[in-house]
Amino acid sequence: MSHLQNLLLDTLLGTKHVDSAALIKLQERSLCVASPGFSMMPHDIRTLVNGFAKNPLQTRREGLYFKEKDYKCIRADDYSLYAKNENTGVVVVKTHLYLLVATYIEGMYPSVCVEATEKLGEYLRRKGN
Repeated sequence: MSHLQNLLLDTLLGTKHVDSAALIKLQERSLCVASPGFSMMPHDIRTLVNGFAKNPLQTRREGLYFKEKDYKCIRADDYSLYAKNENTGVVVVKTHLYLLVATYIEGMYPSVCVEATEKLGEYLRRKGN
């Protein structure tokens, strides 16, 4: 298991409020590492990358279509994108090299998912990633 995958498992899934997590390489628009059982199709990756490429207001208005579901966008700015669909959600944090993706499901606290994902994103930015 890679250092990056260990980071995802320990800092995100370890909270028990992140269902799945992944790192997407921004330049290649490809999946770098993911938690076990979490896969993303190329169109899902494109959706998340484009969520940052667009004007944040446009992303907020349009929402996201991710993993076969429509998500209402709660926050969209240069570094963070939060979206929800009923009792599930996705949190995406942009670093220099990656998009850090975390999902939560019913019974998990979205605020804990957001906090853990933002902290890991900040750690990666400090490391130059």
